[in-house]
Amino acid sequence: MLILKDNAMKPKIFIDGEHGTTGLQIRERLAKRDDLEILSLAHELRRDDALRAEMLNDCDVAILCLPDDAAREAVSLIGGGGNSRTRIIDTSTAHRTHADWVFGFAEISAGQAKLIANAKRISNPGCYSTGAIALVKPLIDVGIMSSDHPVTINAVSGYTGGGKQLIAQMEDTSRDDHVATSYYLYALGLGHKHVPEIMTRGGLTRRPVFTPAVGRFAQGMLVSIPLHLDTLTGGNTANAIHDALTNHYSGQNIVEVAPLSVGSELSKICPEDYAGLDTMKLYVLGDKDTGHVNLVAQLDNLGKGASGAAVQNLNLVLPTL
Repeated sequence: MLILKDNAMKPKIFIDGEHGTTGLQIRERLAKRDDLEILSLAHELRRDDALRAEMLNDCDVAILCLPDDAAREAVSLIGGGGNSRTRIIDTSTAHRTHADWVFGFAEISAGQAKLIANAKRISNPGCYSTGAIALVKPLIDVGIMSSDHPVTINAVSGYTGGGKQLIAQMEDTSRDDHVATSYYLYALGLGHKHVPEIMTRGGLTRRPVFTPAVGRFAQGMLVSIPLHLDTLTGGNTANAIHDALTNHYSGQNIVEVAPLSVGSELSKICPEDYAGLDTMKLYVLGDKDTGHVNLVAQLDNLGKGASGAAVQNLNLVLPTL
């Protein structure tokens, strides 16, 4: 067991699963901070449940960067001893639709940041979900889109979203399972694990058609939702949609809405442009002749889409410890 920083007056933070892709990025974000005490288990001790339980129950905030079953186990290790003090930020899919967990997307609605700040249990959004929910929920909230609207979501992510195995497959050409292609679709059975979260937290009652893809770049993401204006319930103009998004995200500095783009004003949007950033940019792309609109979210799959969002949620929690 290793304690990186030692100061009893500082909040204690334990990243359970710090050696995975998301955990490593969270640790990097926290490494230079002097306002926290970081509890850490050596890589070879990461499966020692007794030590994990000790860390989980000794910390003020536990950030879980684990597969779903392991995340549920970690929660039971905290709650099993009657610990009501330790706050949890879970980056897995395990609790994202659970009614007792606060959804860790501060910009999703007015008052959400306050709910996060005071929550005992926070479920971090998924990367694709962050982009999709950011685009559809404001439109449903103001009545431009109905909750049962037939939504199609197309997205591409950097390969770090697939974790260490996919990173190795992409980067190590000597592997038998090396992935040489530049781009591929996956989850072709239309059952991606982010769909329930997009529906529950985005306000959709009809299951969207979601087609994700992986590109040959490490970090970055685009989430695209095309719309026919004449199928919307009201305010069916590109300007009204843009106004709804602009009004929804005003007064904060994490989610930016780009100026409305009609016709060929904008030539391209690149997923890698937001790599390394913990913010997100939303676009409304219209065509005055066809009545079509394309909504696009641009973010880093490990920034606002994972590690950056976890640190944002941690920063909201810290003043309330």
